[in-house]
Amino acid sequence: MAAPLRIQSDWAQALRKDEGEAWLSCHPPGKPSLYGSLTCQGIGLDGIPEVTASEGFIVNEINKKSIHISCPKENASSKFLAPYTTFSRIHTKSITCLDISSGGGLGVSSSTDGTMKIWQASNGELRRVLEGHVFDVNCCRFFPSGLVVLSGGMDAQLKIWSAEDASCVVTFKGHKGGILDTAIVDRGRNVVSGSRDGTARLWDCGRSACLGVLADCGSSINGVAVGAADNSVNLGSPEQMPSEREVGTEAKMLLLAREDKKLQCLGLQSRQPVFLFIGSDAFNCCTFLSGFLLLAGTQDGNIYQLDVRSPRAPVQVIHRSGAPVLSLLSFRDGFIASQGDGSCFIVQQDLDYVTELTGADCDPVYKVATWEKQIYTCCRDGLVRRYQLSDL
Repeated sequence: MAAPLRIQSDWAQALRKDEGEAWLSCHPPGKPSLYGSLTCQGIGLDGIPEVTASEGFIVNEINKKSIHISCPKENASSKFLAPYTTFSRIHTKSITCLDISSGGGLGVSSSTDGTMKIWQASNGELRRVLEGHVFDVNCCRFFPSGLVVLSGGMDAQLKIWSAEDASCVVTFKGHKGGILDTAIVDRGRNVVSGSRDGTARLWDCGRSACLGVLADCGSSINGVAVGAADNSVNLGSPEQMPSEREVGTEAKMLLLAREDKKLQCLGLQSRQPVFLFIGSDAFNCCTFLSGFLLLAGTQDGNIYQLDVRSPRAPVQVIHRSGAPVLSLLSFRDGFIASQGDGSCFIVQQDLDYVTELTGADCDPVYKVATWEKQIYTCCRDGLVRRYQLSDL
């Protein structure tokens, strides 16, 4: 990866007035950082500012919500995208998780203010409050139908909610520690949870029963992901006949991001090991990019790309800052990552630059969700930001 470029978090507002300024910097690994600034020379008739950059930086392109900057000396280039809208009234404190429904109409989010809420994705207007967890809710996501929500909390409970009337329809008990992440298998007859107690469990939603402990790691499971495996991946065979209540687990891989610096992959139905990879620090999050490629992010800022078929050495390791990697999401032909220093960026294979989603000023961006050309982020500053990729 080229040297990361950084920009003032509220650059779009700062450059909207005559002689408005915003700072810029470029951080080549192992070299001194370069600092510069952008200055607004006036606003064009189309409402787009005319901006010049200080020495060492070039403004390649600008519109109302995005600016493309390069630093030729370091061969670095980034596009910065400002939020299209910001929702500040959903929660009063840090927002730890969010998701957008499959139809794009609703959002769900959980916060350290102790609440979990469903809101209108277009304007942030509150629709439902989901009450029932005893302590903080760590994770929440929509089922593929978009009508039901799955949540996991510090109370070691997993709950299923109706998004239409906010009722809690199912509560799963069995974990001995807080639930840190969940994954939904296929259409959602089964779900997977990862917990502080070191276990990953498979649940039957119809009977609200645990179908088994998939892994017992002896270390917190911070992130879980389920993906369809390529035919070339050997998932092993189950030691005993799977329950007929298991639906859609065959030919699936389960990925576990663990606190003890290990990334574990196993066959979801077989429960057999596929690989165990040791990273540089605790793994916080993981996701599948394809039937054999995956990503996992660590506490010390590394994003590992691994090939399940030859997992000993990473395909690549991306390191943009030493801040914890908090979320990873497959997106188009690349991915979106968010980190503990407020950075959130899109890497796409066919583009020679990274797209940075700006707005969070050094506050951790905990989670990212997408729907079509819209990207939503949630942050410690208590804001949900919505970005329009059409603004690029």
